[in-house]
Amino acid sequence: MANDLTAPVEATRVDPKLLEILVCPLTKGTLEYDSARQELISRSAKLAYPIRDGIPIMLPEEARPLTD
Repeated sequence: MANDLTAPVEATRVDPKLLEILVCPLTKGTLEYDSARQELISRSAKLAYPIRDGIPIMLPEEARPLTD
């Protein structure tokens, strides 16, 4: 029997209603949810904001620059 320490870790889900209202803090543009990488992508700012433990970290200094 698996316990919490050995159970498989599933990708953390973000509330879809939250995703509908979040925008990029720099450009106020829309965000795309990347469930595989657990990031919110701002194409206009060319940044990927991380999602940690189901919480979007909407700080530009925490974002990963996107490369084309």
